[in-house]
Amino acid sequence: MPAARRLAPPDGWSAGAGLVALAVLAPLAALALAASRGEAGHWAHLLDFVLPAAIRTTAILLTGVGLLAVALGTTTAWLVTAYDFRGRRVLDWALLLPLAVPTYIIAYAYLDILHPVGPLQTALRALLGYDSPRDFRLPDIRSMTGCIVLLGFVLYPYVYLTTRAMFLMQAANLMDVARTLGVGRRALFWRVALPLARPAVAVGASLALMEALNDIGASEFLGVRTLTVSIYTTWVTRSDLAGAAQIALAMLVIIVGLVVFERAARRQRRYANDAQQPRPLTPYRLRGAAGAAAFALGAVPVAVGFLVPSAYLVHAAIVRLRFAGLSSNIVTEAAATVAWSLAATVVTVVLGVVVVYAARLNRGWWPEVCGRIAALGYAVPGTVLAIGLLPVVTGLDHAIDAAATRVFGVSTGLLLLGSGAALLYAYVVRFMAVASGGIESGFSRISPSLDDAARTMGETAGQRLRRIHLPLMRPALATAALLVFVDCMKELPATLLLRPIGFETLATHLYGEAIRGTYEDAAIAALLIVIVGLIPVLVLARVGHTRGLAP
Repeated sequence: MPAARRLAPPDGWSAGAGLVALAVLAPLAALALAASRGEAGHWAHLLDFVLPAAIRTTAILLTGVGLLAVALGTTTAWLVTAYDFRGRRVLDWALLLPLAVPTYIIAYAYLDILHPVGPLQTALRALLGYDSPRDFRLPDIRSMTGCIVLLGFVLYPYVYLTTRAMFLMQAANLMDVARTLGVGRRALFWRVALPLARPAVAVGASLALMEALNDIGASEFLGVRTLTVSIYTTWVTRSDLAGAAQIALAMLVIIVGLVVFERAARRQRRYANDAQQPRPLTPYRLRGAAGAAAFALGAVPVAVGFLVPSAYLVHAAIVRLRFAGLSSNIVTEAAATVAWSLAATVVTVVLGVVVVYAARLNRGWWPEVCGRIAALGYAVPGTVLAIGLLPVVTGLDHAIDAAATRVFGVSTGLLLLGSGAALLYAYVVRFMAVASGGIESGFSRISPSLDDAARTMGETAGQRLRRIHLPLMRPALATAALLVFVDCMKELPATLLLRPIGFETLATHLYGEAIRGTYEDAAIAALLIVIVGLIPVLVLARVGHTRGLAP
């Protein structure tokens, strides 16, 4: 029977999953085609003058961000897992807060905070008795070091989440055996806990690096010319789509390497879980100065990655509101951001249900392959995705226009690109993995016996989904929709490149104001994005406590 099921022709659900996978593959195939159409001189110029510097800069940035994110994530995860001190429960969820702040907002905030005439340096000069920035000024944050530090303090929660979960799952008996062999508490981290958690560290680090690779705003604001920035400037500034596609192909090599690295680490997870017992690790109580020092150490990443920029945004937004009130443009852009994010969320969640449900109905290779392909979009930076989507969307626009002209005698022009459908397409492809992952977790909690019972009563696949699965997995659907919605609101690279003329979101408004140097005008937009971004972070922290992942 299983073999016959694998050889059976695909049903409507499997066909739908195949269409979703095709929609994800289409921009990647178009990207390769666009790159191949470039002149040979393009490749020569890129290989001689653009790619070496961009790849070197990107490699340095990823190395620095990876090391800092791993150091911060593993240290704080071990701190709140292995030790008990005053304020530990607050840090347990507060260490997730930097996830609410997009990288480009962190760069935007600190550029103003650390400006030579900004609040910090002005206060320091007043304390030290200097009158001018020429007499005293801090090192310029517009540098590779500044970019690494800021991105590292925003992206470390990816490592913190995965590593903390692994530390909580490590059995206390392993630690007890190590202690009986004379291993000190500090050595316990380096010789036992960290080696067992290496797969989780690798998974978290790969996620952080993918986010760093996707960044365009922070890197450009801070003067770091990564591959992503080179793609954007080559396309927009030089109007060279073929050259941008060629750079994007080179960038895909790095992405594939990160994905392979993450998959290999995930396959090794069993090594850390084989000998576990239910009893968790008992935290060691720290009192007095030691407890205060532990809290201060854990609070530094929260302060740098969330509290300081958020306080700046609140202050700048209040100043702006008092001076000029709430701009009608901000209201319009906020409404447009919410509307398009909601539309993309609905489409993404519906298609995610199709992909995951097809795999549940048919255990063969086809739905599984379609599911893996559908999840590829999250690993592709928005800039690269936009480069690949443009030929696909313009090709569809030309086909629609030709058909409308032939049948109705009316030209539709660039219907998809001009209406924003291309942007919706990009959002769906980019965040399909986020939706399908949450939906899959919801389906996994529903016993297959319910399907079998409903099937014996004559219920079709669609009826089972509508009457059984969807009602039971409402929390998972709501969580997946929330994550997709917030990711759409924060997405900058794809929005910059595929938005219709005259269309602005909160993210693109912020980007434009920061490029012009009018930071105070963008504070309200940045604050709104951060406030919305807080919602899934708080939900994530609550879910962790509810499931017993938090002490």
